[in-house]
Amino acid sequence: MGAWRERTNNYDPFFLQNYVSLHHETGAHKSINYFSTMMPPLSSRGNNTAGYVVVSILCAIAVIHPCLMSVVAFTHPIPQRTIIHKKSISALNESVLDSPVAVPTASNGMPDILSDFCHGTSPRLPYSPNGYSTWKWVTHHNPIAQQTTANNADANEPTTTATATHSINYLALGPTSAPAIVLIHGFGASAYHWRHNLPVLARSHRVYALDLLGFGWSDKPVMDYDAGVWRDQVVDFVREVVLRDDDDSARPVVVAGNSLGGYTAMYAAGDERIREYVRGCVLLNSAGRFRDPEGDAPGAEPNPIVRYISAAVQRMVIAASFIYTKQPARIEQILRNVYPVNSVNVDSELVQSIQTPSLDPNAAEVFYRVITKNGSGPQAYVDDIIQSLECPVLLCWGEKDPWIRSAAADRMERLHAQFHQGSNDRWMRRVSVDAGHCPHDENPEEVNQAILDFVKDVFR
Repeated sequence: MGAWRERTNNYDPFFLQNYVSLHHETGAHKSINYFSTMMPPLSSRGNNTAGYVVVSILCAIAVIHPCLMSVVAFTHPIPQRTIIHKKSISALNESVLDSPVAVPTASNGMPDILSDFCHGTSPRLPYSPNGYSTWKWVTHHNPIAQQTTANNADANEPTTTATATHSINYLALGPTSAPAIVLIHGFGASAYHWRHNLPVLARSHRVYALDLLGFGWSDKPVMDYDAGVWRDQVVDFVREVVLRDDDDSARPVVVAGNSLGGYTAMYAAGDERIREYVRGCVLLNSAGRFRDPEGDAPGAEPNPIVRYISAAVQRMVIAASFIYTKQPARIEQILRNVYPVNSVNVDSELVQSIQTPSLDPNAAEVFYRVITKNGSGPQAYVDDIIQSLECPVLLCWGEKDPWIRSAAADRMERLHAQFHQGSNDRWMRRVSVDAGHCPHDENPEEVNQAILDFVKDVFR
């Protein structure tokens, strides 16, 4: 039972199972994915070399068998001008494409597609295959800085900071003088996932949506990714874009996010660099790890052979799953699974907005690094983040989510009450939405109203 408890409590719901979709659904935090059952972090495996080797081989066969050639494709990255179709999900699956276009790259200005768009009358954002606007993020989160830090640590030398500039895709709508709402997408999605929310919210607020580094039309540098990268990205975005947009350094801000974006939103909201500007935090089926009530038991160091085999098998399995799950038909299937109430919104533009960024030459390697780093590495617990929040919180929860169950929201409510009971400024509200994992896109009317009611209260 100890091993089961550790695996289920440390389950990371916003990573690979969203795409491999091999679930064992027994309630919140016990909906375990392929890797958490078959390939848990090395620290939890001990030295059972023979058993692990057998399990590793079975894992590889189970995933690789239906898409064996995907491994070959992974070792030969897709060229920059890979051809895709832009019309429909079915056309994207055809081997012969009759109206091909080049894979789009991010643009540096507002696209022509928005020139005639009026968010005051249109309820849906137009899809732009080239992204929207670009923010140049200068940060120490880059491959050179990470390598320099690692080398200096090995040589017992002081750490030096190298900066690099990443192009970040984002969109801003609404009156520049109004209070701000920042929207953060989930794993594998992009700013376009807020297509039904941006226009409506922007009628009374300045609304921003950005692509996290490694996703959407933002840059995809080959580097190590963890929650701290995306937290710092959102923090810097608020400081450099949101607060400077109207030369109002005191502009009030609400940050909102779905799944991985929800985890990022609350992580950034509690950061001391922007805490004074954040008036509220909206969590839509937010992901993240909770602490084990019985404590995290340290695991034995694995045998070096086990570590080597683990890395090789993980890369093979993740490579195969990435190639398989980025196919339009598979994307559509996954989306319909997590839109259980209103799958009508799973359309060709949504599928294309997820598939097109995956054709980037670095996308497969970024996917691998995100999975392996966040699947087993250290990160901030939801418990600690909730304790650090100094603003009101809205839990806007799709109660029919097959991935992150309602019990996760229940636990967040209990934690918040434990840490902030009696506070008039740190209250939490919960709104149940008839939707699955992405309530903002599946049931946007209810979510938009819930957010508008919440910001009306916190922006007083």
